[in-house]
Formats: sequence, C-alpha cells, structure tokens
Amino acid sequence: MDRESEDVLDAVGPRLRALRRERGLTLADLAAVTGVSESTLSRLESGRRRASLELLLPLARTYNVPLDDLVGAPRTGDPRIHLKPIRRFGMVFIPLSRRPGGTQAFKMIIPARPRPLEPTPQTHEGFEWLYVLNGRLRLLFGNRDLTLSPGEAGEFDTSLPHWLGSADGGAVELLIVFGPQGTRAHLRTPPGEPPSPHG
Repeated sequence: MDRESEDVLDAVGPRLRALRRERGLTLADLAAVTGVSESTLSRLESGRRRASLELLLPLARTYNVPLDDLVGAPRTGDPRIHLKPIRRFGMVFIPLSRRPGGTQAFKMIIPARPRPLEPTPQTHEGFEWLYVLNGRLRLLFGNRDLTLSPGEAGEFDTSLPHWLGSADGGAVELLIVFGPQGTRAHLRTPPGEPPSPHG
C-alpha cells in the first residue's frame, strides 16, 4: 500500500470520532444502530482497527453521508446532491439534512387522490414545523381543523393529536422539520405498527 493510501486510512479514525461527537452519539448508540460492536467501533476510531468497506458502509448509512466523506476522498467537482426519497404511508419524504439523532428537515409530498383521505390523528413526543410550498394542506391539530395555502407555515406540539393531508385531494408539497421523536414516528415505524399521522 502506498504512503498516500496509508495517510487516507490513518485519517479515518479521527474523522469518525469527530463525526460521532458532532452528532452527539455515544459508542453504545452507534453500536445499536449499525450492529457493529462498541469495541470494534472504539478500535476503528482510535486507529487500532483498519477501516474496511464492511465497517464503513453501515456508518455512512447511519450518518447519512457519502462514503467519500468518511475516508476524506477528494470531491469530483460535481456540485449536485443526490437525495434518496423515502416512501412511507403513501407519501414521499426527501431528506434535506444529514444529522442523525437531531432535528431533521424533509421535503414532504402528499400525492393527489380522487378523494381526500379520512383523518387518523396520532400523537408522539416533540414538535414539528412546516411550510407549504404547493397545494392546500389540511392540518388537524387538537380540536382545530385548518387549511394552509402556499407560503403559510405552522408549528405545533405533537403530543396533541395531529394529522396532515390534502385539503382538496390535490397534491401537496411542503417543507417539514421533525425532532428525533417525529423522525422515528413518521419514517421508521416498523411494519404492523399504527400508521403515520400524515396522509
């Protein structure tokens, strides 16, 4: 292995440690999410374990960063960001931020339907913030039934029953910010659990 490759691999450990601390994660948190043992992660960060694709792929997925960022590979000059849409409960969430464990921003698309869905309000811990880009959004929040038009924003405590959907059956596009609890409730609900409060 040439000296340049050695230098790149030697820099991986400190980069991984800095990234984990920046995200506010412990080794135990990271082990639980990636399936890689705490001892292996610790050795990887300290440089006592050589980085491998098998170890770096789950870390790149967890941190939601390109593999190149973990190894410090030079940029190719392509300024585009390749966002991977997440499809849940008949809606599309496009991640706009890369900070696992913290506040997450998404573009959310509620597709057009022949008839608006029946509301199914749900609750979870945390707060949500939203901004309507296109379409007419129906927001049920506690006892309130609101319609938001493009350019309108809202913020609410999600411990109260809430539901988002199309006000008229047309497509709706919005920017939405979830805390960690909202991200889990809307994007990581295992099969068989109640549906998202959004529809």
